[in-house]
Amino acid sequence: MKEKVEIFKALADVNRLMILDMLSCGEMCACEIIEGLELTQPTISHHMKILQKAGLVKGRKEGKWMKYSINNDNIDELCNYIKYLTSDKEDCICKKVSTSCKLK
Repeated sequence: MKEKVEIFKALADVNRLMILDMLSCGEMCACEIIEGLELTQPTISHHMKILQKAGLVKGRKEGKWMKYSINNDNIDELCNYIKYLTSDKEDCICKKVSTSCKLK
């Protein structure tokens, strides 16, 4: 679960959400992300490092440029985890809770 917390921390930033939105159109060069978000290169690098560490984005070097794309396998896994987390299940933590609480 610790890795999921890191993913949610990575998603808890408006710039990183906008980067993911941009990458939803396909692979992009860092320079295109910089231009699209009007942020500096060091700021984009910082955000990309966090997104890559969380496994949400893949990066590859092409010449002197970095190209980024969404890591679809990890995004699918995250979506499945959210569905699992928010669904009733046999091993749910709520099954351990006493039902003796009553509202008055």
